[in-house]
Amino acid sequence: MIIDSHHHFWNYTNEDYGWIDNSMSRIRRDFLPSDMKETIQAAGVDGVISVQARQSLEETDWLLELSEENEFILGVTGWLPLINKNIETYISQYTSHEKLKAVRHVIHDEPDDDFILRKDFNQGVSRLLQHNLVYEILIFEKHLPQTISFVDQHPEQIFVLDHIGKPRIKENILSPWRENMAELAKRDNVFCKMSGMVTEADFKRWTPSQLQPYSEVLIDLFGAGRLMFGSDWPVCLVAIEYDQWLSTVKDFITQLSKSEQELILGGNAQKVYGLSEQ
Repeated sequence: MIIDSHHHFWNYTNEDYGWIDNSMSRIRRDFLPSDMKETIQAAGVDGVISVQARQSLEETDWLLELSEENEFILGVTGWLPLINKNIETYISQYTSHEKLKAVRHVIHDEPDDDFILRKDFNQGVSRLLQHNLVYEILIFEKHLPQTISFVDQHPEQIFVLDHIGKPRIKENILSPWRENMAELAKRDNVFCKMSGMVTEADFKRWTPSQLQPYSEVLIDLFGAGRLMFGSDWPVCLVAIEYDQWLSTVKDFITQLSKSEQELILGGNAQKVYGLSEQ
């Protein structure tokens, strides 16, 4: 199976998606399951993990409803109020839905660069393990040192780093991202999505060769056993077509064995999100 471990749905409004600026005008419209189904069928992708794009329980509810209506949505990464003192109540309520596989908070939008180290936030994250929920890390490169300290507080929790930690690809800068990623990758409970790379580069001028050094770092540090293909559709459309990104990732991993490529393209997502039981 080929599984897209990272994409979004939305009913577009400027209020909810103000981050979609003029340079991203192509995605200023609705993107719904019918669009995704057509897209993945054309690309030969078997299923997807749908990831929250708004920080609200309404968003989580909506994604779970969509997952009930669409078999190709294999799992959902939702949002829960992790800093709420009653977080256990929310987790218990939402884990009754078998397709809730992970939780995410948009760390890089928080004004406090140390938000990920907040005591209340970590108390919330500490409740995920017993419910078999993954935590997905969404940060900028500058947050990697804090992220390492965060991960070390939860040695048994499974973490997935989104968009390879958002390095400064547009500027062709590898350090200190590479060094911090090397440290983070020493933690066997951390996985990484090969997603969001084109949109950290120049939308119109990026090249596969510009991204190659970053993909090489990922393969060297995480190996085939802890990397996952993700499209970041529809965000990726501002820079690349869906099938072209899948082909680009396949090119990046072509030196690996067939079984290793299959892990990155779907096997690891099945394992991390517990999809093999469905």
